[in-house]
Amino acid sequence: MSDKLDFKTIADLIANSHKTTPSRVFLTGSFSERDFKGCEFKVFGEGKFFILVGDFSLIKKWMRIHEKKIEDRHIEIYGRYSALPMIDLDKVEARIEPGAVIRQGARIGKDCIIMMGAVINIGAEIGTRTMVDMNAVIGARAMIGRDCHIGAGAVIAGVLEPPSRKPVVIQDGVLVGANAVVLEGIKVGKNSVIGAGAVVVDDIPPRVVAVGMPAKVVRKIEEVKDQEKISMVRILRNRK
Repeated sequence: MSDKLDFKTIADLIANSHKTTPSRVFLTGSFSERDFKGCEFKVFGEGKFFILVGDFSLIKKWMRIHEKKIEDRHIEIYGRYSALPMIDLDKVEARIEPGAVIRQGARIGKDCIIMMGAVINIGAEIGTRTMVDMNAVIGARAMIGRDCHIGAGAVIAGVLEPPSRKPVVIQDGVLVGANAVVLEGIKVGKNSVIGAGAVVVDDIPPRVVAVGMPAKVVRKIEEVKDQEKISMVRILRNRK
């Protein structure tokens, strides 16, 4: 992957972005096309029923002007002063399950699997065919390689503050167990396994198993008796 976002670029994007309060408002009332002319939000509907989609500050201002025409309303607000929108999933060639949260500026490789509740922040990069399991968190600028599995509830730390820290780098073929934590600046070598619940505070070399709090290397991959426990299921990576 190229054109990586450094911390200064990300900070500038957030600081200089137009903060919005994304919302959806359902209205019934007696409105004409002229009432919606020049609106800075989207309008759907006809007759007496309309759906307004956009920044709530703009919709709220419009509703105050047309208060007498509104018969009933229902307001849904999805964020508050949000700095960046979510990624455009139409441009992602991966399987993204409902409920995953992927911020604009993240990069998702081809044939990845992003499960329900996973959170991927700006600047994070997920390599080809990697699975990010349920409720896992991939922090800003974290670099995840190809053919990895990030287990349910795992946390891969992000780096925006302090800006001096290096991002996490997880190389190809790594398996991170459920609820494990990989701290800022850590590098996990190719084809290693991080045990469930481990807290990784030091770099992990390639092709080893590390467990515990803090995580310690306990054996080489070749010494694992049941290799199925650390294998990837390739068929799951098929988007079709």
